[in-house]
Amino acid sequence: MISDKAHVDPSAKIGEGVTIHPFAFIDKDVEIGDGCVIMPFASIVRGTRMGRNCRIYQGAIVGADPQDFRWKGGFTYCHLGDNVVVRENVIINRGINPEEGATVIGEGTFLMANSHVGHDSHIGNNCVLGNNVSVAGDVKIGEKTILSSAVVVHENSSVGDWVLVKGGCRITGHVPPYCIMAHNPTSYFGVNATILRKYGNMSEERIDDIAKCYRHIYQTGTSVFNALKRIQSDVDDTPERQNIIDFINGVNLRIVAIPKDLE
Repeated sequence: MISDKAHVDPSAKIGEGVTIHPFAFIDKDVEIGDGCVIMPFASIVRGTRMGRNCRIYQGAIVGADPQDFRWKGGFTYCHLGDNVVVRENVIINRGINPEEGATVIGEGTFLMANSHVGHDSHIGNNCVLGNNVSVAGDVKIGEKTILSSAVVVHENSSVGDWVLVKGGCRITGHVPPYCIMAHNPTSYFGVNATILRKYGNMSEERIDDIAKCYRHIYQTGTSVFNALKRIQSDVDDTPERQNIIDFINGVNLRIVAIPKDLE
């Protein structure tokens, strides 16, 4: 159902079973997958590629112009996977580089009211962004990560898989997988064990191995470089251990909440 009171550009590609409510705005060169619902006063801006069964609520803007002085008006993209929910007044900026790159929201991700995702950021599958979360440009968020209300993630930061960041935290660096982060300044608060048990079906032994990795990193007073060597010799080789090692090596050993003299 497409309301005759909605603006739908003739060049937009609309899938089967799509509902577009009155006063929605669908720009040129937009692709909307099957079964999506676009609520009143939502805007889908050019360059947006939306998967199936997405729901875009009132006042949301998907594919908004980048908020970056490097963007010179070229044609860029914003990709949403299947089953993404974008609640009221969310703004998702598309990328800044016409040649490559885009803003990407993974499948099954839920963006709560008034959250913002900046240009060229990549949000993994099945993430939750709470109310008023602000994600700057060029940020990477892993899969199944939860950013609680009013979290701020600064530009060029990375957050691993299965992370829980508690409300109001400011992330100005890199958060490795499976952690809970809390307080300001943000600091390590333990392993995200409850979520890993309930939704990751992870055994107690594997959770204990994750905790052992982070005791070496956060609680021994050694450098991250030495902590990784201890992890490799002391912790069983599991996919979780390798994910932690690969993440930290990928961000050049710099992770959030480690004192500068120990990095």
